[in-house]
Amino acid sequence: MTTDPLSATFAALADPTRRAMLARLAEGEATVNELAEPFSISLQAISRHVKVLEQAGLITRSRDAQRRPCTLRLAPLDDAVDWLEEHRQVLEGRLDRLEVHLRTIQQKNQEHDQ
Repeated sequence: MTTDPLSATFAALADPTRRAMLARLAEGEATVNELAEPFSISLQAISRHVKVLEQAGLITRSRDAQRRPCTLRLAPLDDAVDWLEEHRQVLEGRLDRLEVHLRTIQQKNQEHDQ
């Protein structure tokens, strides 16, 4: 199943374990074992989370001799932030118009009651 990059990013961010892993990677690269340290889940489960993050483009894995560090990629997060910001502005505009409409209704009701 093909998923657009933005959907893959939001799906990956939906899980708190993956968000915590990304927060750790924001501090610097880490191996899967290092990412697994704070969690009380199996290494296999951690590997599945890493795979989701990698498929979403949020991390890359490289090879450094025997070490395979994971590195955070910011571009997909930037795209998600841009999308959220665009839609936040639209929503705020709608809320502002709703507020004006409700004030108009309240004023009409007050005038009618007097």
